[in-house]
Parts: sequence; structure tokens; C-alpha cells
Amino acid sequence: MKKNILFAFALALAACSAKKAATDPNQSAAPSEVKYWLTTGDQSALLAEQQTTLKFSTAQSANPVINVDETQKFQTIDGFGYTLTGGSAGLINALDEKAKDALLQELFSTKKNSIGVSYLRISIGASDLSADNFTYNELPSGQTDMNQDKFSIAKEMTALVPILKRILAINPDLKILGSPWTAPTWMKTNNSFKGGSLKPEYYESYAKYLVKYIHAMKAQGITIDAITIQNEPLHPGNVPSMYMEAKDQAIFIKSALGPVFKAAGVKTKIIIYDHNADRPDYPITILDDPQAKQYVDGSAFHLYGGQITALSKVHEAHPDKNLYFTEQWVGGPGKFDEDLKWHVSTLVIGATRNWSRNVLEWNLAADPLYGPHTVGGCKTCLGAITVAPEITRNVAYYIIGHASKFVRPGSYRIGSNLTDSLQNVAFRTPDGKTVLIVVNGNTAEKIFNIQYKGKTVETSLPAGAVATYVW
Repeated sequence: MKKNILFAFALALAACSAKKAATDPNQSAAPSEVKYWLTTGDQSALLAEQQTTLKFSTAQSANPVINVDETQKFQTIDGFGYTLTGGSAGLINALDEKAKDALLQELFSTKKNSIGVSYLRISIGASDLSADNFTYNELPSGQTDMNQDKFSIAKEMTALVPILKRILAINPDLKILGSPWTAPTWMKTNNSFKGGSLKPEYYESYAKYLVKYIHAMKAQGITIDAITIQNEPLHPGNVPSMYMEAKDQAIFIKSALGPVFKAAGVKTKIIIYDHNADRPDYPITILDDPQAKQYVDGSAFHLYGGQITALSKVHEAHPDKNLYFTEQWVGGPGKFDEDLKWHVSTLVIGATRNWSRNVLEWNLAADPLYGPHTVGGCKTCLGAITVAPEITRNVAYYIIGHASKFVRPGSYRIGSNLTDSLQNVAFRTPDGKTVLIVVNGNTAEKIFNIQYKGKTVETSLPAGAVATYVW
């Protein structure tokens, strides 16, 4: 009798404990097999980790299914990030030491409250988001310097180089891409920062200029992983800018840049084009020339024209060469919900599903008036952050953060199907994690399943929301 009473008491106690665990928020729940971070169009969630418990099971439902297939392997990922323009570097460098360190840690560290930016593009000389126009070897009218003896990066020593050094101290593995907006004006047909073309008689001298740049940055402890030959070579109306047709870029590569790099022992990658997806014929023309192709690592794209699928056309024509997505702006003041959905679905997802090894937004930082910029440069380019001097995080911060925080360099894309306006892309990371980025392109909340190795987990996303799932 006594045993029966004790047994009944134990059952009652267990039931009470179970009820308390189900209702008491302080009691720990079963761990979730899938973690996910959410950003919504109304900004009620901003790259926020969700507490919903998601576990894979064999249960079946009629919901749409995203099947993640790790047996399908595609390109390796180099990283996600921004262009660190001269203006961006100046604004960040002007912050006080405590604020500067906190911001750079948040952007470039892999700690919990950081977004882990892993790739930067910088301008070789001024871009249109520099405070003024300059190159590293401007000369008085009528003078030349064929051997680049007067070359100097002194202009970069006040902000860009110091900021890059601090960033590399946080993330030594950061990849850096350099892009020139123009050659020194004495080398150009119009002797101007705007437009004009590189004179053929200066091809070898300009190649030496680029070698000098790579060596000068290396002397500061900054490795330039790759360069593009010319930012937007078919857009001579920017300030600064330089026009360069595909046939001329091919001649420059095979007659000057490639051989000069080789003779100097420069291992920096040469990337061609660096312009809109409406002209895949441009990089294909260069790669069809075997003498030029031997020196080229790959092709870079922007998307102010054309379709993102153009990257796959270049891949199909030359599958042995890499692809990169190097620039897309957010026009200020922007519409957070629309910009979030379009940029993640078209670039973070679209570019990587079309073989890109990186995705870079333009640009990292601006002031509240979208400056600094050159006279004639972009007047409404919204930075990923606004420095005023307090920091405001804008939509591009979250666009990139949904990838850079989780898809580390060395990850590779794996298979996943598109279904029911649920744009997505999947990756396998170096530490064995699976990452799935999803955008709900529907006008209403969508319930769906993620399938992996024969098991599924049910989840949902609000209309226009972005989520990164990790397991």
C-alpha cells in the first residue's frame, strides 16, 4: 500500500513538472536543430535570431518544399561585402577611437554580434565617391613618366590605408579587390578625369602603374587579391571614368598587363569587364582570345542593366573562368522593404545561383547627404551605414549580413530548388554547416518545408521577409 501511494505521488510530481516546463518561459526547451535569423520589410526584425524550435522529422505535408541537396556542388565562395570607397574610409576614420573600433569589430569580426564582412572592393585612385579626383601619378600638362618613377599612394595614407590596416587586424583573411576609375590623365586621349581612353603608347606604362600600386599596398601590409582593369569601361560619363572597348581591353591584357605582371612576379588576379549584365559579349570577346585569356582569372559584373542570368552565359562559354559580382547601389533614401527583397533575391541569391564567387554592395558608408562624392559623381548613393557621426544601419547592411555572417569564405554552393516564389540558395560551410537563404516573394505569409536528407522541417516567412537558416 505504501509503495502504491509513493508511486502515485511520483506520477503526480512528474506531471506537475512537465506542465511547468511547458508553461514556464524560464524552463529550457528542447534545442532547435535549425537556427534562423530574420529580417522583415517593416523592420520589426533586423537580422534577428528567432527562438522558434525547428526540428527535422519524417512528417509529410502539402506545403511547398525547398529540397537542399548537398550532393550537387557548384562554385566556391570568396566572400560577401562592400566597396570601401575613399569617402567611406574618411568618414569611418574620423570617428573617435572607441566608436571606430566598435564599428569595425561589428562589421568585420566573426563574433556573435558582428556580420563578418569577408570581401572588400577599393578604388585604385579616386572613385566618384571620393572627395576629389586624383590618381597616383598626376603630372603637369605636357609631362610624362613612362617608368612611373613619380608614383605615390601618399593620398591614401590619411584614411584608406589606416582603416584597411585596422580591418586586417580584425580579419587577416579578408579579400581585397582593387578597381581603377581612370588612368592618370596624361595617359588619356582627352587629358581629363572624365571619359577619354587610354592611349596605346601608354599600355605598358599603365601596367607598370598597376604593379607599383600592388607593391605599394603590400609594403603597407595590404595584399591586393585581385584587380579589375577598369570600372564600368562602357560608362565614360562618370567622374572619374575612362572608356575602354572589349577589343582594347584584350590588347592591353595580352600585350602589356599580363606580361608585365608575369615579369614582376605579381600573383594578383586579373578580372575583366566590371560592368553591366546587358553585355556578356564583352567578357566573352576577351576570353575568346587565347592570348588574353591565359592571363585572366574571371569576369566581374554590375546589374544596372541586363539580367543576372547573363553570368551563366559567360560561365557556359568559358566554364574554366571565375565570375564575380562587384557592385550594386541602393538609391537614397531608398525603400527598405522593396530594396531588401530585390537585392537579396536578385544578387545574394541570383548572382550566386549564376556562378558568382562573391556579392558586393556599393558602398560601405556615406554621410546624411550621401557624400562625400566628386563633382559629377553619385549624389544619391545610400551607404550600408550612415555616419552622422552616430551610426545608422541601412538596408545594405542587412542584405549583406544575411550572407556574410554565415557563408564564410571557402563555403561552396549546393543544390536547392526554387518553388512558390520562395527564392533561395544553399551553401555548405568549411565547418560542416548547411546554410539556406530564403526570400518570400509572395504578397502574404508563406508556410513551407525545408527538406534535407529525406527529412523535413516546417517553417514560415512573412511576405517580403528574408531568413537565413543554419543547421
